[in-house]
Amino acid sequence: MTATTDSLPFLPFALPEIGEEEIAEVVDTLRSGWVTTGPKARKFEEAFSAYLGDTSLQSIAVNSATAGLHLALEALGIGPGDEVITTTHTFTATAEVVRYLSADVKLVDIDPATLNIDPAAIEAAITPRTKAIMPVHYAGLAMDMDAIFAIANKHGLKIVEDAAHALPTTYKERLIGTLQSDAVVFSFYANKTMTTGEGGMLVTRDAQLAARAKVMRLHGINRDAFDRFTAKVPSWYYEIVAPGFKYNLTDIAAALGLHQLQRVSGFQVRREQIASRFDEALADLPLILPPRPQHAGDLHSWHLYVVRLKDEAGINRDQLIDSLFADGIGVSVHYIPLHLHPYWKERYDLRAEQFPHSQKAYERMLTLPLYTRMSDDDVERVIKAVRKAFGRA
Repeated sequence: MTATTDSLPFLPFALPEIGEEEIAEVVDTLRSGWVTTGPKARKFEEAFSAYLGDTSLQSIAVNSATAGLHLALEALGIGPGDEVITTTHTFTATAEVVRYLSADVKLVDIDPATLNIDPAAIEAAITPRTKAIMPVHYAGLAMDMDAIFAIANKHGLKIVEDAAHALPTTYKERLIGTLQSDAVVFSFYANKTMTTGEGGMLVTRDAQLAARAKVMRLHGINRDAFDRFTAKVPSWYYEIVAPGFKYNLTDIAAALGLHQLQRVSGFQVRREQIASRFDEALADLPLILPPRPQHAGDLHSWHLYVVRLKDEAGINRDQLIDSLFADGIGVSVHYIPLHLHPYWKERYDLRAEQFPHSQKAYERMLTLPLYTRMSDDDVERVIKAVRKAFGRA
């Protein structure tokens, strides 16, 4: 690691927490001879549905949340001429999957208080071509899902939740993934609240959607490869029923997921502790701290801890980032809104003034390190560096 001026090692923005159980499970997988999608991927899917606590749900393991979002929209029949509404304040994966299907994206602004998509902006963006809404639970804070459901029911729209940040987030004390949306997609990327290295999970209680997603997950084959290759009688025959994709999760990745899933609730407790310490120690600074859940008793996953500079901050966002990096603290920005990226800007003739809340948030926001491998001393280092940048050390 790069040493800082005071000889402390650089504190990265994010690190996964991988334990001996995960390592042993991966080794067992390697020794088993079955390393691609097989028994552990299936066990991981079953464990995920069990974790959510709803036997009507089907969990479908995929190699990324992007893949899961694509499969969900494809299974819902989204295609050319259709529109899907989502937030500009997200990673491009949320929107790009719509374009995979030759449908169009309608980007809308956020609620400045929550940084989640603004339900009123969704309502205003609906046209006769609108077929679905893709809300994003930004940073791990649950969307106002009652508002989303009301809009969808009123206009006959499908809902695919981008829950990449939202495990184990709750809404009105129900885990995200168990509400009435058509599909919910989680991410297990390296910096998420649990990880399989790369990977994701599509969750639905729609049997037809699940069946289609399973076929399209692996080349449009109408039989499960695991079943074909483990059968005790000749089972080589299969049929291609659609031009599918290569979106399956390997058993090596699932081996990690099996044990990460068992730890994810504990991970949330530690993340909550760190977020609470940040709240306490940074409260007197000219910063807007992250919002808390709307409903008492709900869980925030604390995937991200995002602060915004107030008007009276005295420094700008980039100066704060430079100061923190100079003190050996890795930070990031979530996100450069989609309306600022050349592809989205040019395709839909977007302007910053169409998204005033997202634009203002972007210009003033940064994400502090928050992950379970941080020690209490690491947390205090971050606090000290932030306060130093404002002359409050």
